[in-house]
This record gives sequence, structure tokens and C-alpha cells, in this order.
Amino acid sequence: MADFRLTRMVGAACTGFLRKAIALMLVGALIACSPVFRNHGYVPADDELAKIEVGVDTRESVGEKIGRPSTSGLLNDEGWYYVQSRYRHFGPREPQEIERQVVAVTFDSSGRVENIARFGLEDGKVVEISRRITQTNIKGLGLIRQLLGNFGRIQAGDVL
Repeated sequence: MADFRLTRMVGAACTGFLRKAIALMLVGALIACSPVFRNHGYVPADDELAKIEVGVDTRESVGEKIGRPSTSGLLNDEGWYYVQSRYRHFGPREPQEIERQVVAVTFDSSGRVENIARFGLEDGKVVEISRRITQTNIKGLGLIRQLLGNFGRIQAGDVL
């Protein structure tokens, strides 16, 4: 009779522990699958951009008012580009860009502000990258087949 009570007490304790462990695992799984957001870059706010006067401010005054950007014109130093992106990570999936803002401050030839424009993710365009790959003139031959194919062509006179 005592053995039966002890078995019953141990079984009840294990069941309670098992329930707690399962509940803890479910809570952990829910926390692991919650989305994580990351922000990259900097874009000045509208009130900061209102301080810039088109045709009056220069590169130096823009740098003092809103700061210098991390990106400028690539081919010519015609404009400054402030870029900010927001990414969403969800579990094991790859990060997805959910928001992007680009503020472009362009300058004329004398270095004065010509235009200020704000663009979003919806304004972007997909650009196809040209992949130029050099094609070989050997078709259907692998490296080992090429190496082994040279054994019959070697003559004793060529080696000496």
C-alpha cells in the first residue's frame, strides 16, 4: 500500500513538472518567432529639412544644419543622399526590407542647393545586373577528362 502511494505521488509530481516544461517550451517558441525590427541609416526629419533654403544654402551650411550623409553622387559630386531602411526579421526567414526613405539634396555647379526630394520604397525600381561570363570553347569536357586526354598526345621527343 505504501508503494502505491509513493508511486502515485511521484507520478503526480512528474505530471506537474511535465506540464510546466511544456508550457515553458511553448512560451519560448512564441518568443523566438516574434518579429525583430532593425533600422539602418539616417534621414533628416521634415523640420530639419525646412531649415535649408533652396538657392541660398551651400554644401557647408547643409552639412552644419543636417549633417553630412554617408553617400554622395558616385560619378559626380552633384548631390547628397541620406538613406534609411527598416528591416523585419521573423524567425529563421531572411530579413525583409519593409520601409526605405531616401532624401536627395542636389547642388548646382556653384555648390548651392538646387532641389530637395524625398523618395520611398514604392518609388524604387529593380535594376538588373549585367552578368558577363566568359564562355569556354570546350563543351562537355570536365577537368579530369581534359587531363587524362593529354596522356596520349605526349611523345618522347617533346619531353626531351
